[in-house]
Amino acid sequence: MRVSIVHPRDLGEPDISRWRALQEADPAFDNPFLSPEFTVAVGELQDRVRVAVLHDGADTVGFFPFERHPMGIGRPVAAGLTDAQGLVHAKNIELDPQRLIKSCGLGVFEFDHLVAGQPLLSERHARHPSPIIDLRDGYDSYIETIKLSSGKTYRSTAYKTRKLQRDAGPLRHDYATVEPAALQTLLGWKTDQYRRTGRADRFSRPWIVELVERLLSTDTEHFGGVLDMLYVDGRPVAGHFGVRTATTLAGWFPAYDVSFAKYSPGLIHHLAMAEKAAQAGIEVIDMGRGEKEYKEKLKNGEYQVAEGRIARPSTGAGLHWVVRVPVRKARGTVLANPALRSTADRLLKTFGRLRTSIQSP
Repeated sequence: MRVSIVHPRDLGEPDISRWRALQEADPAFDNPFLSPEFTVAVGELQDRVRVAVLHDGADTVGFFPFERHPMGIGRPVAAGLTDAQGLVHAKNIELDPQRLIKSCGLGVFEFDHLVAGQPLLSERHARHPSPIIDLRDGYDSYIETIKLSSGKTYRSTAYKTRKLQRDAGPLRHDYATVEPAALQTLLGWKTDQYRRTGRADRFSRPWIVELVERLLSTDTEHFGGVLDMLYVDGRPVAGHFGVRTATTLAGWFPAYDVSFAKYSPGLIHHLAMAEKAAQAGIEVIDMGRGEKEYKEKLKNGEYQVAEGRIARPSTGAGLHWVVRVPVRKARGTVLANPALRSTADRLLKTFGRLRTSIQSP
């Protein structure tokens, strides 16, 4: 097998078409974060993005998008932002993972959302559930499932929907809007959420804001950005921005106006979004790995993603192990234990409140 390394901007239309064909041939790859358009968009803003193109004789059999960081450390494209990572490849491909990362000029490749069925995976890599909203049998069937699995939540959300309208006015739902002001409102809510909960604000990095803005204006048959907003009496109360293939919408940036928190606007919005998404041909909403209460309430299925690293003997791989592996193991221990996870979440929120109070005039 021969491997060539290119910048995404150097991929020609035959490469893009082949990548898309490989993606569409396997349901495991039906995620917009694995689409060529996503890698190209990030590559326009981040020069460290590369694509390994795998050739078997005259055939192109795979595309491996990655970021090359100093010391030969490799990460997925837009690492820390994406919920699906990996190699898009032909069926029954055989490769040596260590040889692949060597061809990429890497000593180590770290991942946390590697999709199932990858030839990069081994038994030592930890697997985690990634909850989904499965709409393949239609929205009505999904709702019937939720009534059985999360009946209390569904009834409470229906009641709060009615109460919100009684208290504040009629609801309006805009699916796939391209209004820039609506996007800025959503990003403002999300920034407030990051600060309030003690997390790093992703939108403090200008390239991420520009990426989202570019994706908002992307709308093709195979790939696009989707901004979805819920209004009450003309006032925005909740929204979500994600990316899609023809049939899968990836959950990415949900947020809401906290002044409406008592109505659970996030749940109201997600159910409305699922209905409109199903009407638009979306079959799966991938909410992404993470122990969030709303995901547990809304899911009716799940995928599996893997976390770990592929390494070969090198200085960079050794340094990466010292710096990252113990931290990842500790984080995994916390997330796997509900009591520890709850304690960590409370500490982050306390830090967020202190940070917000310091930053307030």
